[in-house]
Amino acid sequence: MPKKRTKRKHSVIAHLQSIELFKAGSSIDLDIYASKQKIGTLMIGRGSLFWYGRSRQIRKRISWSRFAEMMDELAYGPN
Repeated sequence: MPKKRTKRKHSVIAHLQSIELFKAGSSIDLDIYASKQKIGTLMIGRGSLFWYGRSRQIRKRISWSRFAEMMDELAYGPN
């Protein structure tokens, strides 16, 4: 039986401010879309991640350690 093709719901556009992420202030910005509507921007830097939801001006800072905890909780459930 042939596989059914599904439409892609999400898309990501990347913006590089600097190729060298080891420099302070450099980051990769990812604009994230669902069904062609922007749902947020993820900024990935050397020290942490930042999330800007949809059209918010205030960003949420997440350290790499906290991000690892969040991913472990998703994978293994709460401790």
